[in-house]
Amino acid sequence: MSTAMKQKVQEYVEKFNEKAPDEVKQKMKQAIDELENSPEGNGLEKGEKAPNFNLPDANGQTVELYEQLKQGPVILTFYRGGWCPFCNMELRAYQQIIGEIHEAGGQLVAVSPEVPDHSLSTVEKNNLEYLVLSDVGNEVANQYNLVYQLPDYLIEIYKNNGLKVDEHNGDDAWTLPVSATYVIDTDGTIVYQYTKSDYKDRAEPSEVLEVLKQV
Repeated sequence: MSTAMKQKVQEYVEKFNEKAPDEVKQKMKQAIDELENSPEGNGLEKGEKAPNFNLPDANGQTVELYEQLKQGPVILTFYRGGWCPFCNMELRAYQQIIGEIHEAGGQLVAVSPEVPDHSLSTVEKNNLEYLVLSDVGNEVANQYNLVYQLPDYLIEIYKNNGLKVDEHNGDDAWTLPVSATYVIDTDGTIVYQYTKSDYKDRAEPSEVLEVLKQV
C-alpha cells in the first residue's frame, strides 16, 4: 500500500525550500495564491457528469473514457507532465496499487498535456502499467475546467531551471491543468473529486482506492 506519497512530497518540498532562493519561493507561492483566487482551474464537482473524450495513449492508440467505464469505474487523474517531480511521485504511487485498483474492478487513466512521445517517456521512466493519455492543447482538461495560464514571471523561473514545458506540450501556450483526481461511476457520474490549485497537494492514492472500492 502506498500511504506515504504525501510524506515523500513533504520531504521533497523541505529539500527544495532549503536550496531555492527566497525570491523564487515567493514567486512560486504568489502564483499558487493568484490561481486560488481566480476562476481558473476549479474543476468539476461531485455529482456532475464527466465529459466523455477520446485521447491517444503513449503508443498512439485512441482511448475513449466511456468505453473504459463499460468495464468498471474509472480513477481519472490529471497531471502536469513528466517534468514535474510531484506528478512522478503520484504516478508511481498509483503504480504501487494498480493491482488493487484492478481487483476492485476499476481502471486508472492518467492525462497530461504532453505529446505522446513524452507520455511514453513518462510511462517507461516510472514503469507504469495503466493508461497514460495525451491531451495536447488541454482540450479535455478545459472541459473539466482545469486549465490555467502560467504567469510570465513563473514561465521565466521554469525556463531558468531548464523546464521546457512548451517542448513537452508541443505548443508555446504555457497552459497546464491543475492537479485533479476524479472517481467516475460506470454511468459517468463523478462520485469523488480532489482539485487543488497547489500542484504539491494531491489526493492520496490509497484513499482514492478506498473510494473506488465503495462504488
